[in-house]
Amino acid sequence: MAPYAFVTPAVILYVLVLLIPIGYTIYLSLEKTEVSGLGLGAGARRQVFAGLSNYSSALADPAFDSSLLRVVIYSVILVPVMLGLALLFALLLDARRVRFQRFSRLSIFLPYAVPTVIATLLWGFLYLPTVSPFPEMLSKFGLSMPNLFTTHVALLSVANVGVWGGTGFNMIVMYTALRAVPSELYEAARIDGASQPQIALRVKIPMIAPALILTGVFSLITTLQVFNEPETLLPLTNTISQGWMPLMRIYNLAFDENNSYEAAALAVIIAVVMFAGSFFLLRASNKRVFQGR
Repeated sequence: MAPYAFVTPAVILYVLVLLIPIGYTIYLSLEKTEVSGLGLGAGARRQVFAGLSNYSSALADPAFDSSLLRVVIYSVILVPVMLGLALLFALLLDARRVRFQRFSRLSIFLPYAVPTVIATLLWGFLYLPTVSPFPEMLSKFGLSMPNLFTTHVALLSVANVGVWGGTGFNMIVMYTALRAVPSELYEAARIDGASQPQIALRVKIPMIAPALILTGVFSLITTLQVFNEPETLLPLTNTISQGWMPLMRIYNLAFDENNSYEAAALAVIIAVVMFAGSFFLLRASNKRVFQGR
């Protein structure tokens, strides 16, 4: 009886915080408001079953299609750069002849501890030529600061904020996995004449493959949920619209256009895409890891 008493609070929180909101979102995605007459008076508006019409409307929404394509490009840019830098820093910190390891770990991890909104505001002001110190610094070398909020550059500017904030966390995960690798493997590789780059490529990276897969899946989920960065930069530029990213489009539908039913359908679609992408990525990665062994 005692184990159930300890587990019960966690189960109740899980049901209240996760399962019930998910169920209510699915329920809303299958409903719509039906207006009779002029829509005035009691009973003129009622909620009725809509079937999959909200899903078809959501998938046919050009604003959502554009935001989905944009977030895919964002993921292609962000995930490899962020994980590549995290792996590089982790390998450098795990090397034998590295000084100030604790200070370096803290310095690389520190941006992750800064709230996303504050970090985005700081970067946003650095991007604006009128308040940024970069134009004055570049003018001393005869250079001018480019517009970092143009249509083709804004996505890179937002991705830069994500890379700056997420590299430290992934580096800590990879570095922890490296510290768990038995040192005897490194010594054996050195005795066989392997150099440091060869040890990193042929011993360290294969040994931390599960950590790389884990950080890859988490990073993919995080990029599909990007909201704070573009929403915070929205007042600073006309390039970023209210439906610039999928979650921004959901927010716009639910609170600006008062269409919570289609917004719920979009939320379900994004959740299914994230689940399917994570599932197939984990399955393919696990197969490759086991085949390599």
